[in-house]
Amino acid sequence: MTADNTPKTHRLVLMPSGRRGDVPHGITVLKAAASLGVEIESICAGRETCGKCLISLERGTFPKHDLTSIDEHLSPPDEAEIAYAEKYGISLEERRMSCVTRILGDVLITVPEESQARKQVIRKEASDLTIEVMPAMRLYYVEVEPAVLGGPGDWQRLQAALEAEWGLRDLRIDPLVLRTLQAALRNGKWAVTVTVWQGKEVVRVVPGYNDDLYGLAADIGSTTVALHLCDLRTGAVLATESAMNPQVRYGEDLMSRVTYTMMEAGGTGRMHHAIIKTLNDLALRAAETAGIDPRAIMDSVLVGNTVMHHLLLNIDPVELGRVPFALSTQDAVDIKARDLGLTALHPAAMTHVLPCIAGFIGADSVSVLLAEQPNLDSQMTLIVDIGTNAEILLGNRDHVVCASSPTGPALEGAHIRHGQRAAPGAIERVRIDGKTGRVRYKVIGDDRWNDMLDEGEKLSATGICGSGIIEAVAELFLTGLIDRTGRFAPDAAGRSSAVRFNGALGEIVLAPGSETSTGTDIIVTQKDIRAIQLAKGALYAGARMLMEHLGVAHVDRIKLAGAFGSYINPWHAMVIGMIPDCDLANVSAVGNSAGDGARIALLNIEQREIAARAAHAVEYVETGGTTTFQDRFVDAMTLPHASDSFPHLDGALPPSE
Repeated sequence: MTADNTPKTHRLVLMPSGRRGDVPHGITVLKAAASLGVEIESICAGRETCGKCLISLERGTFPKHDLTSIDEHLSPPDEAEIAYAEKYGISLEERRMSCVTRILGDVLITVPEESQARKQVIRKEASDLTIEVMPAMRLYYVEVEPAVLGGPGDWQRLQAALEAEWGLRDLRIDPLVLRTLQAALRNGKWAVTVTVWQGKEVVRVVPGYNDDLYGLAADIGSTTVALHLCDLRTGAVLATESAMNPQVRYGEDLMSRVTYTMMEAGGTGRMHHAIIKTLNDLALRAAETAGIDPRAIMDSVLVGNTVMHHLLLNIDPVELGRVPFALSTQDAVDIKARDLGLTALHPAAMTHVLPCIAGFIGADSVSVLLAEQPNLDSQMTLIVDIGTNAEILLGNRDHVVCASSPTGPALEGAHIRHGQRAAPGAIERVRIDGKTGRVRYKVIGDDRWNDMLDEGEKLSATGICGSGIIEAVAELFLTGLIDRTGRFAPDAAGRSSAVRFNGALGEIVLAPGSETSTGTDIIVTQKDIRAIQLAKGALYAGARMLMEHLGVAHVDRIKLAGAFGSYINPWHAMVIGMIPDCDLANVSAVGNSAGDGARIALLNIEQREIAARAAHAVEYVETGGTTTFQDRFVDAMTLPHASDSFPHLDGALPPSE
């Protein structure tokens, strides 16, 4: 105390946040930081058990902050802290436990990233967007009063402990967890780690101290399913697994699956159980890869287009197959994972499904919106999530519109003579020499071109994936081997030994049988080229309609999203007219943005609310079946387009006839 009996205070500066202020003498660093708005992770409530609240003292004189920070300005380690440091190999010269370290003078403290309660992780490479880790699931270590004769029940005493130590009130407990509560308390000698969902419900009670807490983020595409296993405390991605969507056997596109539910009794349930089995299998594979117990997976965020959304929730999608294409619900859904059949997870785990927008614009588009944030940018951005059904977003901070385009499966390698999914051995890059007509290619899994191999080697090509077929069509057009209508030129066989004709229909051999795994020539046929024209025409027509709806003649930036979009060469995509004209420096592949958005929502509960607001703000534009769309589609069948100009391709395209 000072002479006037006011409490003595000290200056505390916290880095890297830069927060500073005067704090009472003798307060712990943990509580002092909280008073300045800096949360340091502490699961054990200051019992020197979890070791998550480590901080570093910065020693020296800091004129900028007008303080001198020295060891004597912190309380010395007690026996428990020394024992913990020895057990886990921590140097007390470098790290102290903030829960017991008290402030005795002015100090400058660094809170390392691993000790920050709201950690930030980079969403993906080459991006300045970070995710603040603030999951829906939180861990709390508590010590509960032992049971006494005639006293309160175990659940009531646990509630009291959580309120007294953590300020958690009005909690409920999952019925399945209630059944395990008594054993957990006694096995832990009345000390347990509790997992609480959204500050509302106890969903797991583990004996003693335990900091295992994991979640899943999954993008359920029409053709493929991608799943990320994340550490909910650190935000780290521990494993990524993918698989073909098993519903493909019931229909390759969305409408064929809707039709299947109409025509087949039990069709909805059959497809629901198929995708749930795949998610369970992927979750178990991811857990095995990461070396964790799958029962420690407590939360999941799932996204998909509207048909995938309905089938995931076991909702008959029949209304999506007829006008006005009504959704069962546009809102986000919170549901017990077990009620979906996700048995690989903890029995009381939760699942969050992001909201949908309308028609065929589903939770995956909302997830892309969350990841790419065109609604926060001044630039006019076009985002195309390319798949069997392409979702298109266009706009800026003033307004965002969206539409879907039925591109079909050709862009992912289906309905192509030798098409296949992107897997090792698939031809993914193609170049054709304009003078000699010679074909060069690369396959997934080998960085070499086929003409760079040592004698006796071969790439053993297995087929051609979506990026490969797009490049093949673009190269055929650039070299004049096909014309703007997509037909092989009459003299194509004379200009390239790889081209041959079956009657009036031409085809080109990308890899002769001597270079393939099956001994069969891998070819691109006239029919294959037509399939790509149909797909890219639908995609371009949808984008053009959104541009006309907003009254914009060009876009500032184009983002190619989706697992398939990651492999597309923007130059070749523009050459065939898959996307509108744009400065190629501003055309980029952004990877599986739907999966990124799902991961953002998994790791940050506030982002779920942001996603819900953004979904309601987006304007849906109907394109399917309209005369305008048909007109735009017909024009877009031409390479690159019947009438639209592509100034950024000037000098590169063959002259128009």
